[in-house]
Amino acid sequence: MAEEKKTVKKATAKKPESEEKAKKAPKAEKPVDEKKAAKAAEKAAKAAAKEAKKAAKAKVEEKPKATQATAFARDVRITPRKVRLVADLVRGKDVKVALGILAGCNRVAKTPVEKIIRSAAANAVNNFGMDEHKLYIAEIQVGDGLKIKRYIPRAKGSASPIIKRNAHIRIVVKERN
Repeated sequence: MAEEKKTVKKATAKKPESEEKAKKAPKAEKPVDEKKAAKAAEKAAKAAAKEAKKAAKAKVEEKPKATQATAFARDVRITPRKVRLVADLVRGKDVKVALGILAGCNRVAKTPVEKIIRSAAANAVNNFGMDEHKLYIAEIQVGDGLKIKRYIPRAKGSASPIIKRNAHIRIVVKERN
């Protein structure tokens, strides 16, 4: 039994030696295919040209300065008719003048309209770098939002519908020349 173990050990010991000899043997160099080398060089040149074009485009094509900024308020819980009355007061006015008009206005819709005007002006100044003193309200649109439908009981077991209207408000602010 002892002899068998030795033979097993010798057999395992021989394998690593043969692998080491194979590693130490010099590797035969493969002949370089000229066509493959030319194709690889051509691909590298094309990739470099594409990168150069992208860099040139990035330098030449700067983003044009934005001329307007917008703000939205969706589903404001005031009827669109009431909001339109306030919107008509400030349409086409400078932002500062419009905020002054709204300060003296005694309408329920003045609060959301004022908020949206301030938001649009802040978008113009902070996001697009416009001059705060040159801003005016170019557009103000008021549209119908979701209509909430409810029912109220009436005489003799009948019911009448109640439609609670919401408004969408959109404001576009531009810079005067």
